[in-house]
Amino acid sequence: MMFKKILIANRGEIAVRIIRTCRDLGIASVALYDETDAGSLHVRLADECVPLTSSLGYVDQDEVIAIARKTGAEAIHPGYGFLSEQPAFMRACEAAGLVFVGPPVELVELVKNKIAMLDRVAEAGFATPPHSSVAFDATDLDAISAEAARLGYPVIIKSCSGGRGHGTRVVRAPELLAEALRQAGAGSKAVFRDQRVYLEAAILPSHYVEVQVLGDRQGHLIHLGERDSSIQRNNQKIITESPAPYLTPAQREGIWGQALQIARLFGCYSACSVEFVLDRDGRTYFTEIKPRIQVEHSVTEMVASVDIVRAQLRTAWGDPLTIGQGDVLLRGSAMQCRIRAEDPLNNFLPSPGTIGLLRQPGGPNVRVDTYAYSGCDIPLRYEPMFAKLIVWGRDRADCLNRMRRAIEETFITGIQTNLPLVQSIFNDPHFEQGTYTTEFRRSLPGASTDPAELRDLAVIAAVTQALRAGAAQPTMPVRLGSGWHRSSRRLPS
Repeated sequence: MMFKKILIANRGEIAVRIIRTCRDLGIASVALYDETDAGSLHVRLADECVPLTSSLGYVDQDEVIAIARKTGAEAIHPGYGFLSEQPAFMRACEAAGLVFVGPPVELVELVKNKIAMLDRVAEAGFATPPHSSVAFDATDLDAISAEAARLGYPVIIKSCSGGRGHGTRVVRAPELLAEALRQAGAGSKAVFRDQRVYLEAAILPSHYVEVQVLGDRQGHLIHLGERDSSIQRNNQKIITESPAPYLTPAQREGIWGQALQIARLFGCYSACSVEFVLDRDGRTYFTEIKPRIQVEHSVTEMVASVDIVRAQLRTAWGDPLTIGQGDVLLRGSAMQCRIRAEDPLNNFLPSPGTIGLLRQPGGPNVRVDTYAYSGCDIPLRYEPMFAKLIVWGRDRADCLNRMRRAIEETFITGIQTNLPLVQSIFNDPHFEQGTYTTEFRRSLPGASTDPAELRDLAVIAAVTQALRAGAAQPTMPVRLGSGWHRSSRRLPS
């Protein structure tokens, strides 16, 4: 017994990923799309596709639920982002007789209260970074300045309603606080509709580690090993690998054990990630729980040989996990890079448009998760990541060589991509030695782009997209000055 039809309330590569597992299980899938996604691969692969008419698009919970009921879907898989961590949507699904594929709403409500979550974990005896005891409105500069002085710089501004990314900023000196706070508040309000923030003492340098856990409604809980996601730009992960290359066997076992205990503390089931930072002395600090599937789940699937989406669907149906901890065999090494439509040689200018030619890498143990194909449009409206390249090797050296080869095989025309950046990372001696930390991102091109310049770049990207779409010519010519045609895929040394 299993669901007969599922609606996927998402787009892009994660929607394609879910559709494929649905097909493996004999489940019909319903895809959603707006006008910019009409030609996307997830629309072409789904058994049914329904256009969104609301200006809110994928986050209009009323329209999403109405479509699910009209098409006869029994459950909704939210993927990541959009509605995946919205308790109001989860309760609306329940009221409409639909199963939400993911953790229980009570868990999501608990972990969305970041301060209470950290306090609860600390009370249970686990180390957490020093943090503010109350939330602040992002406009309350005086109160936040006083709290930052109490914690001591550097500090991290974090959204009270979301994880890393748009609502997170590292502040290294008092004079940088006001601008970082403005950016964090604006990002948090735009993405999470909540500009409340809290502060956390920044542990620098550090390693960023996440442990994948799976649970069912019968109380079984297992881990699938850890991933390292220390290499980031603007708090967005670029490279992820498993296992973390710097951990000793004792550290690894300790982090796994802590993750399971913390997951049990909150009653986790379905797919969740428990996240930590490790300081330069190897001390471990819990930071948060992600109550959803993550972009990086594919890395874990490669080393654990477990289909995490399948496990989500089965546990949502009510089945117990089909494996226990003793059945989990972590083999070899896996790495993933995000491929994004942006130009690292031109201040990471967004590069939406139509892909001309797309040649994906192949060979043993190479996987590409994407919604793109030759002739596909990459819209400006959404996250510029359009593909993930994941490889596996019998050990880390084998995996790294395969990743380098796979990047060399990848060929994309029509848009700029961040392939020069990821290639430079995989060729960096610090990465090869496995000695990198979160501070690695400070040396990345464009890591400290001025906010005003970022705004200008966004305007240029919008104008460029309009020109490609055949809109009116601007009164003055726009010259982007990209060095792509001169550089192939390699960044200048």
